[in-house]
Amino acid sequence: MRWLAASVALCVAWAASVAGAVDCRDLSYQGNAYTICEVDAAQDDLRLFLRDEAGAPYGQFSGIERALPDGQRLSFAMNAGMYHADRRPVGLYVQGDTTEGRLLTGASKGNFGLLPNGVFCIGEGRADVIETLAFERQRPACTYASQSGPMLVIDGALHPRFLPDSTSRFLRNGVGTSADGTRAIFAISNTPVTFHAFGSLFRDHLKTPNALFFDGKISRLHAPDLDRSDPGFWMGPIVGVVSSN
Repeated sequence: MRWLAASVALCVAWAASVAGAVDCRDLSYQGNAYTICEVDAAQDDLRLFLRDEAGAPYGQFSGIERALPDGQRLSFAMNAGMYHADRRPVGLYVQGDTTEGRLLTGASKGNFGLLPNGVFCIGEGRADVIETLAFERQRPACTYASQSGPMLVIDGALHPRFLPDSTSRFLRNGVGTSADGTRAIFAISNTPVTFHAFGSLFRDHLKTPNALFFDGKISRLHAPDLDRSDPGFWMGPIVGVVSSN
């Protein structure tokens, strides 16, 4: 019977690994092409990355890959917030005991300051998109946090400034989270889309009650299971999942 017990244990372990695996796939919604990656925040090793041990920005997905210990790999990654020319985050950024920047609550130029904006917070066994003023009130415990903007979806409603007939179309990427914080769904458009179309993807198709815009023209995805790792501009904050080889 020992072989049976071992087989059952192996099946349970396999099922758990599959359940916690990053699921990346292409989809079409309302005539636009996207790639989404769904992460189990309760099981996957979801992190933010910015600087190496010497304090220099990683800048590229390959820089993070080289810094990981043997036996680990970056199974998913995406740019995760706006940044200055020297790669400093525009707003609040938290990585463990390190905090860069501060929480910006006022309106400003550009997409970041198109209020309401928000914070992507990775905590213990969960991930949440939280509107900035709510984040300021709640001060949740975030092991990692990246402020960006605008919010795409706020408590089930699209950002009030998004127009269905907008002509502003760009490649865009962002993240939405489930109400219980266990699912984080990252999306990147593969064709230029409006904010209204991108927000609608999260609200109406992905069913995430809160979602946050990360960036536009520098939007990039690392999804090795899809044989995809986008080259391009050097990045600031990067979100990714670390897995065992």
